[in-house]
Amino acid sequence: MANKEKKAFKMPHLFWIMMGLLLITSLLTYIVPAGQFATDPETGKIMGDQFIWLDAQTPVSPIAMFMTILEGLTSSALIGYAVMVSGASVGVIMATGAFDEFLDWAIYKLKDKDDTILLMVMFALMVYLGAFGGSDALIAIVPVGVMFAKKLRLDPICAIGVSTYATLLGFGTGPTKQATTQMLMGCQIYGTFFTMFISMNVFMLVGMFFLVSYAKKIKADPTKSLMWDEGWRPDEAVDTSSLKETKLSGRTIAVLLLYMGQYVFLVGYPLITGDSSKTFQQMIAVGILVAILCGVIGGFSMDKIGNEFAKGLASMAFVAFVIGLAKVMSIVMTNGNILHTIVYWVTRPLMGLPLAVSSVGMTLVISVINMVIPSASSKAAILVPILSPIAETLGLMPELAVQAFQYGDGFTNMISPFLGWTVGSLVTAGVPFPKWLKWCLPKVLAFLALACVIMFGLTTFGWQPF
Repeated sequence: MANKEKKAFKMPHLFWIMMGLLLITSLLTYIVPAGQFATDPETGKIMGDQFIWLDAQTPVSPIAMFMTILEGLTSSALIGYAVMVSGASVGVIMATGAFDEFLDWAIYKLKDKDDTILLMVMFALMVYLGAFGGSDALIAIVPVGVMFAKKLRLDPICAIGVSTYATLLGFGTGPTKQATTQMLMGCQIYGTFFTMFISMNVFMLVGMFFLVSYAKKIKADPTKSLMWDEGWRPDEAVDTSSLKETKLSGRTIAVLLLYMGQYVFLVGYPLITGDSSKTFQQMIAVGILVAILCGVIGGFSMDKIGNEFAKGLASMAFVAFVIGLAKVMSIVMTNGNILHTIVYWVTRPLMGLPLAVSSVGMTLVISVINMVIPSASSKAAILVPILSPIAETLGLMPELAVQAFQYGDGFTNMISPFLGWTVGSLVTAGVPFPKWLKWCLPKVLAFLALACVIMFGLTTFGWQPF
C-alpha cells in the first residue's frame, strides 16, 4: 500500500491555543504549590525577598475558570476598546488610499535615481511605512519590490529585502507598535516614543547596510546570489518608463498629516502638561475624530465612513477578546495562588544576577516565543500576566520590560514560518523559504545581538523613559 503523505504541521487557531492555555492554567492550580510574596502595605508592590508557602492548595476548577471569563473580559474592556478603536481608525485611513498614493508618488520620483541611492531611499521609505502604517496588508507591496529588483538587475531576495524585510524591520521597532503592551503593563502609552524612534533608525541603518552590501556583491558577481542555482539571471532591467506619474494630492497630504498628528498629540500632551491620567480617553476620542475627518477628507459618504470604521473595528475584535482571555489566566492564577509561585521559581535563579542580564534574558526568551506566536498583541496578552510580576519582583522598570518585549517581538518575524506576511511575501517573489532563511537568519541574529547590547546599556546606565 502506498504510504499516506504526512500532513504538514499547522499551528492551531489562536482561539484553541488560548482555550488550551486556560485549561492548563486551571489544572496547574491543582499541581503547583500555592504561595505568595509579601507586599508593601503602602505601595502594594511585591517584595521579592519575602515569599511564603500556603498551608493548602486553592484550586480553580475548569468550570470555575469558564465562569471567570466574563470577569476577565469586563476588567480588560478599557484596553480592549482602545485597541479596537485604534484598528478602526487605521482601517478608515487605509481605505482612503493615502498610503498607496504616497508610495506611488515616491516610486515615480525615485525611478531615475542612482541604483544605490534608489535602494537606500526605498528601503528607508519602506521602514517608515512599516513603522507607522504596518500590517500584513503590506504584502501587497512585494510586487513593487520585484519590479525594483529587476530594474537594478538584482535577485528576488533583494526584492523581499526592499519590501517585506524593510517593512517588518520598521513594524518590529517602530515607536507606536507597543501601545497594547504598554497598556497591559501599566506604562505611559507612547511614553518611550523618542527612545524607540531613535532605536528604529539605528536598526534601519544596520538593515540597510546588510541589504546594500548584498546587492553590491551580486552586482559585481551574479553567481554569488543565493538564487543563482534557482535559475535567477540578471536579465535586462525592467522598463519603468510605463510608470504613471503620480501627483501627491491635497487630500493625501491632509490625511497623512492628520494620521501623524494624532501621535504628536498623544505623545506631546502628557509631556507638556505632565498629566497622563486621561490617555485612554484621549486615544479613543482622537482615534474616532481622526477616522471621521480622514473619511470626510477622503471623499467618503457617511455610510462609507461607517462601513470602513466597522470593518477596522471588527478586525481587532478578536485581539480584544484574546486580551480578555489572558486576563482570565491572570485571575485564575491569582485565585489559585500559583502566580507568585511561578514568578518565584522563574526569578529565583535571576535574583543574584545584574538586572541588565535579566533584561537581556527577557529579550531572548520572547524572541524564541515570537517564532511560534508572531502576533504582538496576542503574545503580549499571553505573556504580560507573567512578565509584569517578574519585572516587579526583579525590580525592573515596566518600561524596560516593554522594551525587552519589543526587541524580542521585533526581529524573528522575518524568519517565522507561521507568519503569513513573511511566507506569503516569499511566495509572491518566488523565493524558497530555505534560501531566505540562509540569507536572513544572520541578519536576525545580528539585530538581536544589537538589541541585547542596547538593553544591557539602558538597564546599566539607569535609562529614564522619554
